[in-house]
Amino acid sequence: MLTPGSADASVRPARAADVSAVAAVQVRAWRRAYPGVMPAHTLDQLRPELLEPHWLRAVTQPPTPQHGVLVACSGSVVVGFAAMGPCADPGMSGTDAELIALEVDPSHQRTGHGSRLLSAVADTLRGDGFGALRVWCPVADQGRLAFLTSAGLRPDGGRRSLRGDDGAQVDEERLAAALPS
Repeated sequence: MLTPGSADASVRPARAADVSAVAAVQVRAWRRAYPGVMPAHTLDQLRPELLEPHWLRAVTQPPTPQHGVLVACSGSVVVGFAAMGPCADPGMSGTDAELIALEVDPSHQRTGHGSRLLSAVADTLRGDGFGALRVWCPVADQGRLAFLTSAGLRPDGGRRSLRGDDGAQVDEERLAAALPS
């Protein structure tokens, strides 16, 4: 039973019915976090309906059994999500996992949903036998970098530059943390 005034927050595996909410959260979160990191026209053209097919596949037909999508809920409303799977980077161990995405709706940020999602990701991956978590973080996204380092992830020396079809470049560094059993 909930006590009056207590938070009704949870994390659970995503379902097909969550896909529209996940796509909408991603659009709102990216538009808030990435001005100056991604070109304005790219953010302006980003639409939930363009992302929904990707998220539907991720939720209903993941590429491996170790891939997954979790959603953070405030009551019954999806307010954030995280996607995870085996680390795809060359040279990584088979026990290395990757946090592929973690976004919280801007109107629900700084209320614990990101931390709950990250903890649930770590627990899920640990249960799947992974020993380390890695995540790529845009160098210019100081808020995300601060969140991830406060959770114990540290730069592991990996760096890359992503170039969009429009020529825009995003520089990223890879962070990592052990997932002790």
